[in-house]
Amino acid sequence: MDIKNTLQSFSTMTSSERQEFMLQKGDWLLQEMLTHIGSPDAELRDKLIYRTFIDLLSDNLLSNEQLQYLFDTVIGDDYLFLSIGEEMTDSVFTRSFSALLVASILAKDAELLILKDERLQIFFKKIGRYLLLEKDTRGHVQDKGWAHSIAHGADLAAMTIKHPKFDLQHAPLILHALKLVTWKDTVFVNDEEERLVNIIEALLARDYSEEALIEFAEQTFDKFEMHLVTQGYNEAFFSGRTCTLNLMKTLYFALKMQNLAPNLQNTIYGQVAKWLKLGA
Repeated sequence: MDIKNTLQSFSTMTSSERQEFMLQKGDWLLQEMLTHIGSPDAELRDKLIYRTFIDLLSDNLLSNEQLQYLFDTVIGDDYLFLSIGEEMTDSVFTRSFSALLVASILAKDAELLILKDERLQIFFKKIGRYLLLEKDTRGHVQDKGWAHSIAHGADLAAMTIKHPKFDLQHAPLILHALKLVTWKDTVFVNDEEERLVNIIEALLARDYSEEALIEFAEQTFDKFEMHLVTQGYNEAFFSGRTCTLNLMKTLYFALKMQNLAPNLQNTIYGQVAKWLKLGA
């Protein structure tokens, strides 16, 4: 049975037909979707597999066991962390769309609370590694569609923080990754900054310490000085500086428009003004 034709057919089924299909062939379908989750075929990966996963979650068509199986499988080294650190290879599609799927599973589990605690805790401890280690920063890839791994990783981190079982003791690892995500020898051009800012907003919504976020902001700007001392004014400095300033300006306006964390706003404003003046 061809997975593409099956998913196209599934998309036209009624709710009762989908329920019957999942009872009969649900495990097979999930396995096939996982096998092809990182396909370089954008129609199969994005329009069929990802959207079908969303439909299955939204319409409660997965058993508790199937939801747990998906979560356990996709957070592992063969999916979310597959060949992480590689650049310009198709493995990015597996990582990136695994990140989206895990975020969707966590959003569903925030309502249902059925995922096993010990599995969640394992994931919470390593969530920061994804943004830290991902080096493929491509947005749209010609003939293959969206990779967008940094944006999808940001979505995953924000959704993880929102999960009711997430312990804020894991937040520093995510913030550490966020500090360094703008130093990947590129300048983001596909609205990654807006998605990354959602991480800070999610932490504030959980009443995370504003003082800790001020410290995070100061350390983010300290990276400029550190880079200049160790490497000087090289190409990596200018891309990192530009990318970091773009992120921090986006964060400043997001906080200002929502009237959040005024002291954090002031810290960011002062640092951005300083580095814009130095760069003039």
